Amino acid sequence: MAGATGTDETDKPETEESDEPAATDREAELEADIEALKSERDEMRDRWMRALADAENSRKRADRDRKEAENYGGSKLARDLLPVYDNLSRALHTVTDEQREANTALIEGIELTLRELVNVYSKHGITPIEPKVGDRFDPQYHEAMFEAPVPDTNAGDIIQVSAVGFMLHDRLLRPAHVGVSSSPAS
Repeated sequence: MAGATGTDETDKPETEESDEPAATDREAELEADIEALKSERDEMRDRWMRALADAENSRKRADRDRKEAENYGGSKLARDLLPVYDNLSRALHTVTDEQREANTALIEGIELTLRELVNVYSKHGITPIEPKVGDRFDPQYHEAMFEAPVPDTNAGDIIQVSAVGFMLHDRLLRPAHVGVSSSPAS
């Protein structure tokens, strides 16, 4: 039995020695797996955060686009209706007192139509730019149709208003068409 016991004792240390490197290899393998999983987790978290940020940016961009379309989407239609305003205004400015008396209902109808058009414009954020004779020319809101030397005016003063301009919210829809003085005050 001593031989069997001796063999068992000698086998144990050999087994323990051989188990230790296997356990160390297994631990190293597990550590590598943990590191790989951590790396994959971090990569997935980064991708998720980027996707979340992209989704938020897309939402904000869509919101901005929606608001812009809401505010400025009708600008083409509004621009196309400006000649209607101009024609109704011209019609009212050319009416004489005799014509007004003879055609009261017709003139009143034109005035009401023009007023309604202005109300609709106002409801949709369209405001008129109505410079007066003597105001300073502002290239951001006015378009000089002609320049003429006029006595008793300063260069750059508005001397005539040909057409009213319009703003759509904070954007210029059409500049006011004006004549500008080119001579200094005499």
